[in-house]
Amino acid sequence: MASFSLHLSHTLGSFSLRPIKASSNGVPFSKPKSGGPTILELPLEKIRRPLMRTRANDPAKVKDLMESIQQIGLQEPIDVLEVDGVYYGFSGCHRFEAHQRLGLPTIRCKIRRGTKETLRHHMR
Repeated sequence: MASFSLHLSHTLGSFSLRPIKASSNGVPFSKPKSGGPTILELPLEKIRRPLMRTRANDPAKVKDLMESIQQIGLQEPIDVLEVDGVYYGFSGCHRFEAHQRLGLPTIRCKIRRGTKETLRHHMR
């Protein structure tokens, strides 16, 4: 399975996927195992954060991550669950906020496919 990068079309408000060999900071992607997660760059606005209101991020950790991301890029993708074409982020809260505060439009995600039942289980 190939890794894909998300490229935004600002004028059309759409996006398309295209194979890539490395992340924006040059770290090569490993090939996912058959049936395993896919690594994609997704727009931040396409990721729903259902637990955002129940958990607060550590501002010092977000600041440290912002500095690290600026210097060497994101080293570990956030985990995202895709259910019926909708993306839900459940881990990587500090990395997600660091990308937001840096004004970055996308974030590298490790995407696993799930069902609505899986989603309900994650939201408990």
